Amino acid sequence: MTKADIVDVISSSTGITKVETEAVVNGFIDTVIDAMKRGEHIELRGFGSFKVVKRAQRVARNPKTNEEVIVPEQHVPVLKISKDFKEQVNEAHN
Repeated sequence: MTKADIVDVISSSTGITKVETEAVVNGFIDTVIDAMKRGEHIELRGFGSFKVVKRAQRVARNPKTNEEVIVPEQHVPVLKISKDFKEQVNEAHN
């Protein structure tokens, strides 16, 4: 499912125009990205929580040349899905 598909579903179920719905979806995405840039934790009950996690520097290996490569420390966004979300998906597939 793409962002355009999400906009179509929300638009048809709420009666809001696709242009307005797309603005809301884009606004939501931009807000989440901006908050995570500031290192803020975002919690959406029943969906999950977004946070930024610091990954330590590590040594990896180039599979082509078998040469060791140092991967620098980095901050990565993480989404932890809520227990309710997991249960609903699991029930739908059983």
